[in-house]
Amino acid sequence: MKTMKLLAAAVAAVLMAVSVSPAYAGKESTKIEDCIEVVKAIKAIPEEGIPPMLLKNAQGVMIIPEVIKVGFVVGGRYGTGVLTVRDEKGNWSDPVFVKIAGGSLGWQIGAESTDLILVFKTKKSVDGVLRGKYTLGADASVAAGPVGRSAEGLTDVTLKSEILSYSRSRGLFAGVALNGAALMIDDEANGAYYGNLDPRAIAAGEAAKRTPEIKQLLDLL
Repeated sequence: MKTMKLLAAAVAAVLMAVSVSPAYAGKESTKIEDCIEVVKAIKAIPEEGIPPMLLKNAQGVMIIPEVIKVGFVVGGRYGTGVLTVRDEKGNWSDPVFVKIAGGSLGWQIGAESTDLILVFKTKKSVDGVLRGKYTLGADASVAAGPVGRSAEGLTDVTLKSEILSYSRSRGLFAGVALNGAALMIDDEANGAYYGNLDPRAIAAGEAAKRTPEIKQLLDLL
């Protein structure tokens, strides 16, 4: 009898794992689809969005849809999204799931939910994120990025910064100050979506066949 109970408990545990994992992976697929909508918005308004030149020369792009406001006194932000990295051939990698926390200064006033885009200008800063927790302003210089087709908004600070940051609220893109925000790998999401691959293996293209939503996101970029 005891053996039968143990067997039943084991079967129940397996069934629970099977039922939970696809649901979580489905949530991550939805996250990628949300990122697709953000990229579509960038491409829809090139005159008032992120300069195409910056995206063309970027070493990495992080997209975090619907970053939410947290806290009441000091304040802050939290959100989840993806990071894709440009390889040696100039192609974008499979997206690595990431998180951001903090960075209350410089966010758009009154915006409860904001899309965030980070454009990485150097391979060094991208590699830093893939290794683990990475703090903007401390581990890498970050500046509010210029908007529009031309590079007229580029300042000396912008040119020297490793990362350019943007927010999108109510359909409009704007540069945003993000010093102090922490970028972290979302290990749970990556595990659910990719299995046992670490972030650098995902970025190196060691994942299985690409899903339709990943193909769509990378084609848009």
